[in-house]
Amino acid sequence: MKGFHNRVLHIDLSRRSFREESIDDAIYQELLGGKGLGTHLLLKNTRAGVKPLSADNVIIFATGPVTDTRIHGSCRYGVFTKSPLTGIYCESYSGGRVAEPLSRTGYDATIIKGSSQEPVYLEISHQKVIFHDASHLWGKDTYETEDAIREEVGRRDAGISVIGPAGENLVKFALIENDRWRSAGRAGAGAVLGAKKVKGLAFYGDVRRQIAHTEMLSELWEEMREACKVDPGAQRFYSEGTIQMVPVINKAGGFPTKYWTAGTFDRWQNLTMQKAREQCDVKARACPKCCIACANLLEVTTGRHQGLRIEGPEYETIAVFGGLCLIDDIREVAYLNDICDRLGLDTITAGNIAAFTIEATHRKPIGEKIEYGDVDSIAELLHKITRREGIGAILAEGVRAAAKEWGLEDLAVHVKGLEPPGYEPRVFKGMGLTYATGDRGADHLRATFYKAELSGMIDPDQIEGKAEMLIDFEDRHTLFDALILCRFFRDMYPWEKLSAVIEATTGMKLGKKQLQKMALGITNQAREFNLREGMTAADDTLPKRFFEEKLEGSGKVLPKSEFDKMLSDYYKLKGWD
Repeated sequence: MKGFHNRVLHIDLSRRSFREESIDDAIYQELLGGKGLGTHLLLKNTRAGVKPLSADNVIIFATGPVTDTRIHGSCRYGVFTKSPLTGIYCESYSGGRVAEPLSRTGYDATIIKGSSQEPVYLEISHQKVIFHDASHLWGKDTYETEDAIREEVGRRDAGISVIGPAGENLVKFALIENDRWRSAGRAGAGAVLGAKKVKGLAFYGDVRRQIAHTEMLSELWEEMREACKVDPGAQRFYSEGTIQMVPVINKAGGFPTKYWTAGTFDRWQNLTMQKAREQCDVKARACPKCCIACANLLEVTTGRHQGLRIEGPEYETIAVFGGLCLIDDIREVAYLNDICDRLGLDTITAGNIAAFTIEATHRKPIGEKIEYGDVDSIAELLHKITRREGIGAILAEGVRAAAKEWGLEDLAVHVKGLEPPGYEPRVFKGMGLTYATGDRGADHLRATFYKAELSGMIDPDQIEGKAEMLIDFEDRHTLFDALILCRFFRDMYPWEKLSAVIEATTGMKLGKKQLQKMALGITNQAREFNLREGMTAADDTLPKRFFEEKLEGSGKVLPKSEFDKMLSDYYKLKGWD
């Protein structure tokens, strides 16, 4: 079938072997690639109740039919596994320069199972898989590891994904890093590689996927390039990146602050792009095949971190370290971001964990005392978590486990074990529904529904019709993840444009209803995985703090009756019981 390689690669670490499997066209016609194929393969290649850090769990690297084409926003790959943090479905996506060489291996997905006795890194091409000794890399940070593997493999065109010490030590929110600052970040995929003793992977090859309609694809590329020049959203991403959200969310009263007690940080002005430009050198940066360039390459030029260079920090990292931890200096947030990137920690969970720990120390003795805004103590906490030292051993398990250990379950904020990103659900009620029903837990990328509630498409307090609009967003974004496309093109690829992209790459002509049916099939497979692993409808909820505890300042709350109405509507529209 056009747009696909029709092959997946199976790697068995225990036997140090590999084999190919052909994939029938019917799978692609039903599920596309990316999330659709990855979820299908996850169900097929794991058994119910598999332990996430066991040799029997698999981890899957997948691409989609737009990967390695001219389509703008197509340089992303997906990672799929059973999460060690949540015990359910894990999906995570990363941009940068890995997706294209991953595709050029000639496989639509690479499935890794088993475990190695000694540290290894994998060299995967269209011709072979080489198991390299990685003992000399074990313990090194992600930056050092990526540089070393690139030099040893000797391919400048290789896409390299690695883990840091956090993954090695099985921190349950360890991530997979590439291009230094790009992360498949959420739900602990890095710990799965660490359990398998895989320090990194290098992908390259010369197999190109066949495109159904090259002329149509070129026309779409040209249209998108011209649209990027004038689209207001694209221009804002270019000039400010995701940092643009800091003033927007604060002014809306939905910026999570002081571990989910307030919706506005009174010093948020110190976390804006304007302040970043005063204290740092900032340059726009893009993935390949992107006309937006949302990333900010930041170099600190003033203060104690002068010379620190990082791509970021992104809005979510600012929200959790800045808002939740009350740190009012963008340079300090960048410093903590850099620590997380080097160690291989998910910043969203790490910031939540740090703020939870600060609040916990004020409620009962837990062996440490940390104050809000204490950057150096938070930095040391991140290192302790990575080393599993002292209270770090408890926090390395995630906020749900730590809260249970300390008897603070009512304080902890998570959904299905996953800590939320930077959108307050008592203000953005649709985001509350998104968190509750997310495949992997509290997730902002599944539907990016804050966009609808901020832009006036639907009032944040409105309950009627919210589930219907959310599902429309969710379905379209599910197809983004099946293709795989960058979320920041969400306004530039409406339904009709998605249909055109699928036709150009695969040859399939699908209308909106057919696309929605495909999206539902994909989300139903993720749901099937979660139900198989013991999740129930009772897990589709939020921490009771959001239902009962009023936000400081605004007094806002999400009444449980309103949430239940949205959830009931969502279930009916999905056809779920």
